Amino acid sequence: MTFEVGVGRAFRASHALRGDFGPATQPHEHDYRVEVAVRGERLRADGTLVDIALLERLLSTTVEEFHGAALDTLPAFRDRNSTAEEVARHVAERVGRSLSGDGLARLVVRVWESADAYAACEREL
Repeated sequence: MTFEVGVGRAFRASHALRGDFGPATQPHEHDYRVEVAVRGERLRADGTLVDIALLERLLSTTVEEFHGAALDTLPAFRDRNSTAEEVARHVAERVGRSLSGDGLARLVVRVWESADAYAACEREL
Protein backbone atom coordinates (compact mmCIF):
# COMPACT_ATOMS: atom_id res chain seq x y z
CA MET A 1 0.00 0.00 0.00
CA THR A 2 1.36 3.43 -0.93
CA PHE A 3 0.43 6.64 0.87
CA GLU A 4 0.73 10.16 -0.52
CA VAL A 5 0.63 13.53 1.22
CA GLY A 6 0.81 16.77 -0.72
CA VAL A 7 0.56 20.53 -0.49
CA GLY A 8 0.38 23.34 -3.03
CA ARG A 9 1.22 27.00 -3.42
CA ALA A 10 0.42 29.58 -6.09
CA PHE A 11 2.53 32.46 -7.38
CA ARG A 12 2.63 34.82 -10.33
CA ALA A 13 5.91 35.27 -12.18
CA SER A 14 7.20 36.21 -15.59
CA HIS A 15 9.78 34.65 -17.86
CA ALA A 16 10.97 34.51 -21.45
CA LEU A 17 12.25 31.27 -22.92
CA ARG A 18 15.48 31.06 -24.87
CA GLY A 19 15.49 29.07 -28.09
CA ASP A 20 12.85 28.10 -30.63
CA PHE A 21 9.69 28.76 -28.59
CA GLY A 22 7.90 31.27 -30.80
CA PRO A 23 5.91 33.86 -28.82
CA ALA A 24 7.14 32.36 -25.51
CA THR A 25 10.55 33.96 -26.18
CA GLN A 26 8.97 37.31 -25.31
CA PRO A 27 8.47 38.19 -21.63
CA HIS A 28 5.11 36.92 -20.39
CA GLU A 29 3.44 36.00 -17.08
CA HIS A 30 1.94 32.86 -15.67
CA ASP A 31 -0.19 32.23 -12.62
CA TYR A 32 1.73 29.15 -11.50
CA ARG A 33 0.64 26.50 -9.05
CA VAL A 34 3.27 24.22 -7.54
CA GLU A 35 2.25 20.95 -5.90
CA VAL A 36 4.63 18.84 -3.85
CA ALA A 37 3.71 15.30 -2.83
CA VAL A 38 5.61 12.74 -0.78
CA ARG A 39 4.96 9.03 -1.27
CA GLY A 40 5.82 6.12 0.98
CA GLU A 41 4.69 2.73 2.18
CA ARG A 42 5.13 3.06 5.95
CA LEU A 43 3.38 5.44 8.29
CA ARG A 44 5.06 6.85 11.37
CA ALA A 45 3.95 5.83 14.86
CA ASP A 46 1.52 8.78 14.92
CA GLY A 47 -0.28 7.49 11.81
CA THR A 48 1.16 10.06 9.39
CA LEU A 49 3.56 9.70 6.49
CA VAL A 50 5.16 13.12 6.97
CA ASP A 51 4.57 16.25 9.01
CA ILE A 52 2.33 18.22 6.65
CA ALA A 53 3.27 21.50 8.36
CA LEU A 54 6.93 20.78 7.54
CA LEU A 55 6.01 20.09 3.91
CA GLU A 56 4.07 23.39 3.77
CA ARG A 57 7.03 25.32 5.22
CA LEU A 58 9.51 23.75 2.81
CA LEU A 59 7.36 24.55 -0.22
CA SER A 60 6.57 28.09 0.95
CA THR A 61 10.24 28.84 1.59
CA THR A 62 11.23 27.43 -1.79
CA VAL A 63 8.70 29.33 -3.93
CA GLU A 64 8.88 32.56 -1.92
CA GLU A 65 11.61 33.94 -4.22
CA PHE A 66 9.41 33.30 -7.29
CA HIS A 67 6.52 35.62 -6.27
CA GLY A 68 6.42 38.54 -8.70
CA ALA A 69 9.86 37.70 -10.06
CA ALA A 70 11.22 37.50 -13.56
CA LEU A 71 12.34 33.89 -13.26
CA ASP A 72 15.15 34.37 -15.78
CA THR A 73 16.90 36.78 -13.41
CA LEU A 74 17.06 34.31 -10.50
CA PRO A 75 20.29 32.40 -9.85
CA ALA A 76 18.49 29.06 -10.25
CA PHE A 77 17.76 29.84 -13.91
CA ARG A 78 20.84 31.76 -15.02
CA ASP A 79 22.21 28.73 -16.88
CA ARG A 80 18.87 27.03 -17.55
CA ASN A 81 15.72 27.91 -19.43
CA SER A 82 12.97 28.85 -16.97
CA THR A 83 10.61 26.16 -18.26
CA ALA A 84 8.02 24.52 -16.03
CA GLU A 85 10.22 21.41 -16.07
CA GLU A 86 13.20 23.38 -14.72
CA VAL A 87 11.04 25.04 -12.07
CA ALA A 88 9.88 21.55 -11.02
CA ARG A 89 13.49 20.33 -10.90
CA HIS A 90 14.55 23.29 -8.75
CA VAL A 91 11.68 22.76 -6.29
CA ALA A 92 12.35 18.99 -6.14
CA GLU A 93 16.03 19.55 -5.41
CA ARG A 94 15.42 22.17 -2.70
CA VAL A 95 12.52 20.41 -0.96
CA GLY A 96 14.10 16.96 -1.34
CA ARG A 97 17.28 18.03 0.50
CA SER A 98 15.25 18.69 3.64
CA LEU A 99 13.09 15.56 3.62
CA SER A 100 14.07 12.25 5.09
CA GLY A 101 12.60 9.64 7.31
CA ASP A 102 11.50 6.07 7.52
CA GLY A 103 8.81 5.30 5.03
CA LEU A 104 9.50 8.23 2.68
CA ALA A 105 10.27 6.91 -0.79
CA ARG A 106 9.46 9.45 -3.52
CA LEU A 107 8.93 13.16 -4.01
CA VAL A 108 6.74 14.37 -6.86
CA VAL A 109 6.58 18.03 -7.92
CA ARG A 110 4.02 19.38 -10.38
CA VAL A 111 4.24 22.89 -11.78
CA TRP A 112 1.08 24.17 -13.43
CA GLU A 113 1.56 27.05 -15.90
CA SER A 114 -2.18 27.20 -16.55
CA ALA A 115 -5.31 25.29 -15.61
CA ASP A 116 -4.60 22.93 -18.50
CA ALA A 117 -0.82 22.41 -18.60
CA TYR A 118 1.77 21.15 -16.13
CA ALA A 119 5.24 19.65 -15.97
CA ALA A 120 6.34 17.22 -13.28
CA CYS A 121 9.55 15.98 -11.73
CA GLU A 122 9.87 12.88 -9.55
CA ARG A 123 12.83 11.81 -7.43
CA GLU A 124 13.76 9.28 -4.80
CA LEU A 125 14.16 10.35 -1.21
